[in-house]
Amino acid sequence: MSTERILIIGSNGQIGLELAENLRKSYGSENVICSDVRKLDNQIAPFETLDILDQTKLHEIVKKYNITQVYLLAALLSATAEKNPKFAWDLNMNGLFHVLDLAKEGIIKKIYWPSSIAVFGPTTPRQNTPQYTVMEPNTIYGISKQAGERYCEYYHQKYGVDVRSIRYPGLIGWKSAPGGGTTDYAVHIYHEALKNKSYECFLSAETALPMMYMPDAIRATIELMEAPAEQVKIRSSYNLGGISFNPEEIAASIRKYIPGFTISYKPDFRQAIADSWPQSINDSEARNHWGWKPEFDLDGMTKEMLDNLKADYQ
Repeated sequence: MSTERILIIGSNGQIGLELAENLRKSYGSENVICSDVRKLDNQIAPFETLDILDQTKLHEIVKKYNITQVYLLAALLSATAEKNPKFAWDLNMNGLFHVLDLAKEGIIKKIYWPSSIAVFGPTTPRQNTPQYTVMEPNTIYGISKQAGERYCEYYHQKYGVDVRSIRYPGLIGWKSAPGGGTTDYAVHIYHEALKNKSYECFLSAETALPMMYMPDAIRATIELMEAPAEQVKIRSSYNLGGISFNPEEIAASIRKYIPGFTISYKPDFRQAIADSWPQSINDSEARNHWGWKPEFDLDGMTKEMLDNLKADYQ
């Protein structure tokens, strides 16, 4: 079997760091090339500095390492994108085209591109949101992700491109800082619980959103990419469910481990974004097609988050 050579674009973000670590265990460090617009102080080689909008540099790196698979994670996330919508569209869409065209030309074999629950909008059914439903996103991030889904499916149907995608819910992990998303409160809250035993939340108490603990999200991503092509029946993007909760419920979970923890609420512009998103996700297609199943519930995630972050605040 020929060795896979994997390029992760946007490898220094919340997903990329953990994805790289897991892929290197499976495929060998020398076969997983990380890239981002900036190099980290403790960057592990092989690494290439890459702006995904630089198509020439992308081609050079793919050729240099004989890349067979690309994980395209570079994007401007929901809250950040609202502050700079034209750049967000340029980065999120043209970055995707650059990678899709490499596969169309037969230069690479397989693409992973993440979508998001942001593709849904205020007219989408919010409870148990189905795979196929009304999609009228009202954020630039959601609009770019919805357009991206359509292009992924188009490139698969028209050119046979093997592109795979997951609509991530809010992702919660302890290994890196959040990247400017609306669900970031569910990471910050654990840091503040350990640091100050209190947290001021930028969403209201009853704002339920679909979430997922990062190890589950990374496992799902790799499982989808390693699934036989015939099992991947959806080429736009798969719904993926994990845990759904609101800020009051995560605070109650934290109190089981930090009894004096308090939470207060000061909703900001991110509240309107959250109000347009689903509260829970139906992911039966992912379960039926390639065997997806989450492992973590809210209390299990809370225990792991607090255990792993404790050392930073002692």
